[in-house]
Amino acid sequence: MSDFDFHNPTDEFMRNISVNELLPQQPPFVMVDALTHYEEKIVISKTTVRASNIYVDNGTMQCYGLIENIAQTCAARIGYINKYILRQGIQIGYIGSLKNLTIESLPQIGDVITTEIQIQDEILDLILATAIVRKDNQTLASTDLKIALKNK
Repeated sequence: MSDFDFHNPTDEFMRNISVNELLPQQPPFVMVDALTHYEEKIVISKTTVRASNIYVDNGTMQCYGLIENIAQTCAARIGYINKYILRQGIQIGYIGSLKNLTIESLPQIGDVITTEIQIQDEILDLILATAIVRKDNQTLASTDLKIALKNK
C-alpha cells in the first residue's frame, strides 16, 4: 500500500474508511455514514436518515440535522487530509458563518442523502466552501459556509 496515492484515492477506498476515524464527533452525534469521494477541492458523503438520529423528529430530519451533516462532511474531509495525507491527528473546526442557506425539503427516515462540499478557497486556518445536500437528484439544502480551524 506504500505506492497508494492518498491524494487521489478510489471511491471504493473512501467507502471503506470508518468515518469515526476522521471525525472529532462520536456516536450518537455522528451525522455522516461515510465519505464516498475525495478530491482536493470536492468531497461527497453519504448518510442514511435513521430514527435513532438525535435530529430526527416525527420521522423527519430537522434543518439543524442537515446543517450538522454539512459541517461533519467538512470535518471528515479535514480528518481525511490530516490522517492520510499529513499523517497527524484530528483537527477541530468551527462553522464561522452560513450564508445563502436554503432548505428546500427535509429528508425522512430511510432516505439516503448525499452531501457534496466544494472548497472555494483555503486561507491559513479558514476554509470557504459551498455545500449541497441531495436525495437522489433532488436538492434538499444548499449553503455557502466558512469554517475556522483550531490551531493544533
